[in-house]
Amino acid sequence: MDKKLRVVVPKGRIFSKVSKLLAEAGVSLSGDERAYRPVASDPEIEIKIMKPQNIPRLLELGSHDVGFTGLDWIQETGADVQTIMKLNFDPVRIVAAIPENIDEAALRQKRITVATEYEKIAREYLNSQNYDFLILRTFGATEAFPPDDADMIIDNTSTGRTLAEHHLKIIDTITTSSTCFVAGKAVENDPWKKSKIERLSMLFKSILDASERVMLEMNVSKEQLEDVIRILPSMRAPTVSSLYNQDGYAVKTAVRTNEAAQLIPRLREIGATDILEYNFRKVVI
Repeated sequence: MDKKLRVVVPKGRIFSKVSKLLAEAGVSLSGDERAYRPVASDPEIEIKIMKPQNIPRLLELGSHDVGFTGLDWIQETGADVQTIMKLNFDPVRIVAAIPENIDEAALRQKRITVATEYEKIAREYLNSQNYDFLILRTFGATEAFPPDDADMIIDNTSTGRTLAEHHLKIIDTITTSSTCFVAGKAVENDPWKKSKIERLSMLFKSILDASERVMLEMNVSKEQLEDVIRILPSMRAPTVSSLYNQDGYAVKTAVRTNEAAQLIPRLREIGATDILEYNFRKVVI
């Protein structure tokens, strides 16, 4: 029987980022997302698309080997899974928010209704804060419940803009979350699957590292070489090679993307010429 790694991919807004990461790691998907079972270009991988909140439990139960979901849903479900690596896609905060014209202290004097998709996270938080509460389970659009149907919401937010548009104010950040690469515990007992996952993890890491770096390449005169090297960050050390039939050097180094814009003007001032900046596909350190 052919070996298969069963991978579950999240449906919804994070699907495009995860499918792009898989494609860059050599696992492109074909077929409609709505069909739930796209075909992977790697014949050793079987893909299914599910809602991210279902993924931790599916991995715990062993119906899939590995998948992508948010830390929030791992915490909410309490699933016994192993987080292989944080991808930092779609970072959000899980927050408590109330109508902007309501005093938080007043809510502590009565029993409140709290609307949320996160029943477990909400219950633990509200108990820790000594609220008297009733939880109203929601299925999306939680921000629409106050003030008529809820006194407070516990929901995820990336910028807080949607909450502000609904006249809600954040009173506490409960936890933070982003997308993770996660495995069921059973894969530890399967050397082939464990090895396959380790190879995928290495490729994912190289892709994510590459997205944070660019290559700078330039020509430098003999007289200016030490001044240029002095200001250049690098992964280990800049690469320096003599220019053919000229009294100068070609210098290249990998730098953080956010450093390049500040470095290029300084390098030009020192005397570097023919400066190039270009992207990586993968970085394996």
